[in-house]
Amino acid sequence: MVKAIWNGKVIAESDATIVVEGNHYFPIESVRAEYLSQSTHETVCPWKGTASYYSLEVDGKTNPDAAWYYAFPKSAAAQIRGMVAFWRGVQVS
Repeated sequence: MVKAIWNGKVIAESDATIVVEGNHYFPIESVRAEYLSQSTHETVCPWKGTASYYSLEVDGKTNPDAAWYYAFPKSAAAQIRGMVAFWRGVQVS
């Protein structure tokens, strides 16, 4: 079971993550939606496509743009559609 933890709370946990470029992508249904808030930040990966971001909000603290996902990944990254990955201090283990 892989868990994503930030500010002492489990943000996501799943035994069905997909690892791409060293990042665990969690199925969206395994992520606790109450900790996510949509961000306007986007980045572009040449082979995965455009990434959109969520900020995490846990117990009054915010971690901006700490989670990302590809709503419409390019075909080379189709396996991560509907999946969320974490960074910026989120412990994934």
